[in-house]
Amino acid sequence: MFKNQPKGLFALALANTGERFGYYTMLAVFALFLRANFGLTPAAAGGIYSSFLALVYFLPLVGGIIADKIGYGKCVTIGIIIMFIGYLLLAVPLGGIDNGSIAFPMTAMIAALLLISFGTGLFKGNLQVMVGNLYDDPKYADRRDAAFSLFYMAINIGAMFAPTAAVKIMAWAQEALGYSVNDSYHFAFMVACASLVLSIVIYYACRPWFKHVENTAKQAAAAGQQVESLTPEQTKKRIVALCLVFIVVLFFWMAFHQNGLTLTFFANEFVNPVCTGIQTMAFDIINLVMVVIIVYGLFGIFQSDSAKGKIGAGAAASLAACVLVYKYFQISPEGITLSAPIFQQFNPFYVVALTPVSMAIFGALAKKGKEPSAPRKIAYGMLVAGAAYVFMAFCSLGLLTPNAQEEVAKVSGNATFVNANVLIVTYLILTFGELLLSPMGISFVSKVAPPQYKGMMMGLWFVATALGNLLVSVGSFLWGNLPLWLVWGVFVAVCLIAAIFMFSIMQKLEDATK
Repeated sequence: MFKNQPKGLFALALANTGERFGYYTMLAVFALFLRANFGLTPAAAGGIYSSFLALVYFLPLVGGIIADKIGYGKCVTIGIIIMFIGYLLLAVPLGGIDNGSIAFPMTAMIAALLLISFGTGLFKGNLQVMVGNLYDDPKYADRRDAAFSLFYMAINIGAMFAPTAAVKIMAWAQEALGYSVNDSYHFAFMVACASLVLSIVIYYACRPWFKHVENTAKQAAAAGQQVESLTPEQTKKRIVALCLVFIVVLFFWMAFHQNGLTLTFFANEFVNPVCTGIQTMAFDIINLVMVVIIVYGLFGIFQSDSAKGKIGAGAAASLAACVLVYKYFQISPEGITLSAPIFQQFNPFYVVALTPVSMAIFGALAKKGKEPSAPRKIAYGMLVAGAAYVFMAFCSLGLLTPNAQEEVAKVSGNATFVNANVLIVTYLILTFGELLLSPMGISFVSKVAPPQYKGMMMGLWFVATALGNLLVSVGSFLWGNLPLWLVWGVFVAVCLIAAIFMFSIMQKLEDATK
């Protein structure tokens, strides 16, 4: 799985993991911080939160355009520094509602968000361009899709641990150091600062491995490096193909990111909040990490070239299995009470655990000459995402509408609940779709983008993601008096239409890669 990849991939992936860990640690508590520290209403806090997310995904377009002029490496470095300053502003306690005036701390907080979002715009897309540039070398060209699967997995390692890190360090600040709840939020932001320091240390320590891909096409040509030459007609064809893919991606994220909206509403209102027995193990992050170790250990046993490597992989898997057995016998007979946000840990967990599985499947297909092209994987990803909502619609048959469920809960407390496995399985199916679409989409952009517009095209990928995130709110307008099966049916239709559109333009997309 990790063999025959350029060393630069692992350095860039680790640098990105550090940055993403800090970002998601900050994001896990940011909305609560806004309400606690500034006394904001949910609507006001939500407005600031959503505006920040929009900037984070829109500004890579600006960062890409800048990078196409001055170089990808420069933008990545400047981006890390700017982000660090932003997180540092959040990490310093400047006061809040408990200390009287909130004007100055609110201004500093907004300035911090602008710095973080602009720094992310310079960093995120351009780092991915550099990963793609590693595979312009014919020696590695056939490993591009696998590389972006590994890169995407690294992102989700950071996302998987971030919520737990934020909660734990806040609890430590309160219990061990005696800080108030409001002040303890700043410790989570300090984690983001530290993660960026680690990120830039990794970047510069390993820079010799990827320094040759930091330049723009013009800079590379001036340095005597070979650069792909396209006619104006070829350039236009590629840009059109990418824009068509961006349209499909937009609708995928609209459906997929219901995990933070309607699927979370469903978890809060329709999933049995009491979990007992072996099922409780799925909600402990340590158990999920042990499962990941077992998966990678098993792959290591079969894929390692040396006896020492096989023994090490087997020992790691065995130790993780022993931990799970121990944890099983520690299950409390009383069970646990679930909170709706905890279900969001399953998506990054599945990404990390299933990446080697998907790579093995496509690797086997590649050896037989039957691996689907990146555009076909994207289309299949849309179909799989639609299947997840078909499953949700089926499981929602017979349930009340959300408004009726709320009324019954208020009057009698006898609301009808479904088992937590409904959402656990739904996130599994959605993650299969994500693994087909997101890393493959990024890989496709890195391969097809005209050399002189690579930064801008990667930026447009994030703009499509941002627009999809804005359309996520459609789910909230459907949530209320409509039957649940109909709510999920809307997203089935969105995914199906996008997949049909993707297949209808498939030849044009595949021609653009030639």
